[in-house]
Parts: sequence; structure tokens; C-alpha cells
Amino acid sequence: MKFALSIIALIVAALVIPFLLPGTGKQAGVDPNANLPWQIELDGKGGSAVFGLQPGVSTVGDVRKKLGAEIDLAIIAEPNEIGTLEGYYSQVALGFVLAKVIVTVDAKNEAILEMRERALKAKHMESVTRKITLHPDDLLAIEKMAVKAISVIPTVNLDEETVTQRFGKPGERLVVSEKRVHLLYPDKGLDVVVDADGKELMQYVAPRDFAVLREPLNHVDAEKRQQQ
Repeated sequence: MKFALSIIALIVAALVIPFLLPGTGKQAGVDPNANLPWQIELDGKGGSAVFGLQPGVSTVGDVRKKLGAEIDLAIIAEPNEIGTLEGYYSQVALGFVLAKVIVTVDAKNEAILEMRERALKAKHMESVTRKITLHPDDLLAIEKMAVKAISVIPTVNLDEETVTQRFGKPGERLVVSEKRVHLLYPDKGLDVVVDADGKELMQYVAPRDFAVLREPLNHVDAEKRQQQ
């Protein structure tokens, strides 16, 4: 039994330590101490910068320069929804942290509908979500569009203690279930979702746009009040 517990402890350490200790997950040509998820710069005017990008200001072209040219741009749509314009990286080195990165492009519904009309094909993802491939002309136009949100899914599993150690005490802790909680940082424009059964998610917006992250969670507050 002691041996089994030791093995489990080693596995947990192998997953979490790269997020805690600089240099353990570094890649060639990447500064392990730069562009880390908790290195958020605030401009004092409601704006922020993370990974060398400014949510709400930096363009898709800027994202390519900072995170790499191999961004997969498409419209992601649920049934009966217009969808969102997103860019996806399967793996990016954010300092010594490896992660999947999704950027949400600031595109109006009318523009997305027009892109859907010109789209080349639609591919079904998991469940019934569709990934709609864009026309080459639209891909060029998107380069100049701003990115309003950046989502990061680290390859390591994190617990709440690790998150607060790196990001500090959240402004609000919103419990969704026994195993899922939102740690909200309005002053940083950040929502960290800690999920015991799945991957953690970090969502960044400019602090002035924090309502974009908070308002969709209002139903959680309503349900909690009903249960009280």
C-alpha cells in the first residue's frame, strides 16, 4: 500500500510541478520565465496585457506573431446559434507551461452570418457542435480583427490551492458543483475554472469587459438563492 501511495504521489508531482517550478517544462527557444499565465499587466485604464497580447486591442495578426502562425481559425456554432469566430492552438509554450489556447475574435453577428454564407464546409465536432471552415478571403480580413478574449487550458491538472498560490486570492469564489468552482478576478479580467473531473480553464478579457465573463454565471447565483 505504501508503495502504491508513493507512485500516486510521484504521478501527481509530475503533473503539477511544471506549473509551480520555473524551467521544468521549458522548450528550446522559449523563455521559461516570460509570458506565464499569471503574469498579467494592468494599464490602470481598464486594459490588460497577457502573453504579450492585449484583449480587446490586439488583432489576430498580433496573435500569430506572438503565439505562432499555425492558428486554426473557424466559426464554432451550437445548433440554432450563429456561432463565434475562434482561433485555436493545440499546444503553445507559455513560459514553462504548455497549454491549448483559444482566442475569441471580436466579430459582430452580422459579420459572422456573412462569413457562414461564404463558408467552404462545416465539420461536426463532439456532440452536435459544428466547426465551419472559412473562405480564404475572410481569413485575410480576420487578420485585422481584434481578439476580445483568450482562453487557456493547461496540460497539467491544477487544484484551487495551486491557482491561488499563483494568481492570489480571488475577488469572488463561485461554486457550480461539488467538483467545479469559478475563481473570479475582476481586477485582472480573469476567470479560472477549477474542475476536479476535467481540465482547468483560464479565461482572460480586459478588466473593463469583465461582465462578459461574469454575466453568463448569473444563473448559478440564482440557483444558489433558490436552494437557500
